[in-house]
Amino acid sequence: MGAPSLILASASPRRRELLARLGIAPARVAAADIDETPQPGELPRSHALRLARGKALALAGEAGGAHVLAGDTVVAVGRRILPKAEDAATAEGCLRLLSGRRHRVFSAIALLAPDGTMRERVSETQLRFKPLTDAEIAAYVAGGEWAGKAGGYAIQGSAEALIAWMAGSHSGVIGLPLFETRALLKAAGFPLG
Repeated sequence: MGAPSLILASASPRRRELLARLGIAPARVAAADIDETPQPGELPRSHALRLARGKALALAGEAGGAHVLAGDTVVAVGRRILPKAEDAATAEGCLRLLSGRRHRVFSAIALLAPDGTMRERVSETQLRFKPLTDAEIAAYVAGGEWAGKAGGYAIQGSAEALIAWMAGSHSGVIGLPLFETRALLKAAGFPLG
């Protein structure tokens, strides 16, 4: 019997890069196509966890004896889940809301083992943007890093210079909390370097 293999249920190049920091190259990368609409009254942490779990289960039939690792990242102000920015107006609206205030990023991961066991963890990080000027918002939006990003920003890009304070997992804000991911893989008996 060969070494265990891993399917990464994400098309995100950032998640693949973060996984490589643990010395893991997935055998396959496949985006899970699930409805990511928040359910009525759903809290941000629960939403992130439900989506991570759903993405792992969506690829369960294709796993063929491999572990399936899935993740989801949610940006929230209070109980409000911010959207993934698909246009400049949404990105600008998110940045105006986040300007000068504290928010949370929940990064949930789910690991489905070949025996059907599901392990999951959630990383919570608190951040605060500096008060943003109209010019700073316009410059960030013009750069396009926000495209497809939860809350309209990417901390691994130029937005990092606008973050005044952070407590929690930097890798979690990018999209894959490495401490939690390593713990899940170890608990599942997946070999790590």
